Amino acid sequence: MSVESPKVTGLKLKRKSRLLEVSFDDGNTYALSCELLRVYSPSAEVHGHGNPVLVTHKKNVNIDAITPVGNYAVKLVFDDGHDTGLFSWKILYDLATNQVELWEKYLARLRAAKASREPMIDMAVKYHN
Repeated sequence: MSVESPKVTGLKLKRKSRLLEVSFDDGNTYALSCELLRVYSPSAEVHGHGNPVLVTHKKNVNIDAITPVGNYAVKLVFDDGHDTGLFSWKILYDLATNQVELWEKYLARLRAAKASREPMIDMAVKYHN
């Protein structure tokens, strides 16, 4: 007998704090950071077809759009252009209920790769004569 994940009953994007509040029909509401959602996107681009890619420099990433997909998922469009991950209710619930461990795992992977969460900086270079 399989246990179904709770269904999403509400999504609220808090752009200033870069959080997506997700409410489920079991009565629980979780706040997921846009960064966590981006680095754990269920897309092939991130999952690397079975070999997960370490996504870096996403500390300030935000969500531009949320598009419903049937009654089972949403497509999140991030402001860095990433828009290929479909977040099913099960994926959102798994991310929400495991976010502490997932975040620790992500930080450990960053440390191991000597990578950074900090955004890439656009440099305006001026040459002096």
